[in-house]
Amino acid sequence: MLNVAQALSVLSRTVAEQAESTQAAIGAGDSPAPEKGGTNDSAFLHVRGLPEINQAIQRELDEARQEILTAQPDGPRPHPVLQEALDAVDKQLAMGVAMRTLYQHSTRFDEATKEYVRAVTGYGVQVRTLPEFFERLIIIDRRIAFVPGRADRTIAVVIKEPSVVRFLADVFEREWDRAAPYPFVPVRAAEAAPEVVPAIRESIRKLLIEGRSDKEIARRLGLSLRSLQAHVARLKDDYGAKHRLQLGYLMALSERSADSAPGPAQETGTGLAQNAT
Repeated sequence: MLNVAQALSVLSRTVAEQAESTQAAIGAGDSPAPEKGGTNDSAFLHVRGLPEINQAIQRELDEARQEILTAQPDGPRPHPVLQEALDAVDKQLAMGVAMRTLYQHSTRFDEATKEYVRAVTGYGVQVRTLPEFFERLIIIDRRIAFVPGRADRTIAVVIKEPSVVRFLADVFEREWDRAAPYPFVPVRAAEAAPEVVPAIRESIRKLLIEGRSDKEIARRLGLSLRSLQAHVARLKDDYGAKHRLQLGYLMALSERSADSAPGPAQETGTGLAQNAT
């Protein structure tokens, strides 16, 4: 089953390829020049440039009447950005538009985000967090969605195709169900740590086994490089590793040993495999 990270990664790559193909065709003179800021299509709109993307999102937010769903990765966000986010939806929230937001676990340790969550929960906004990286997503009234069209997010894809919007909303709901509620009253980092640090550390472990660099892991989990290195140091202690390379080897070895351990069906000679024969 696809999670939000996998689903949005696949979709973003697909629309990015479409956007690049469109741009190449325009450059070759095979298609008419796009309107400023984007290329129109009945189901998709490729919007280019950060100012144009923000304007397109704001226009749709202004039209929201029922529900706003957002997934906001990259960990803590600067206070001015959070204030702009609140200003963008305050009128709709005051009108009773429902809003749910997914962040990463690392935002629980950021004072600016805590203040923002405290402010938006006063409007009835619900906020939950996940440990892993996911792509940015905005769904408005389940009629239109925004996803990145390129890794650097200088292209956004506005999705109007109902079946795709429904799919993205379903992915969001599945991830929402397994996400951890953000404390209604923001707490100190020491109080949040027992709830979310194990999940963060497990994500770090998986990414280390995959051979990801410290810089990439920090970006994917929304951590500072210094925080990540502190987690890695703790994992070294847990596994008795002297350096990062040995840590990756020991963790991979431990995982393979766990996977090869016989389960109940193997031990008893019963289970699904035998019943199917």
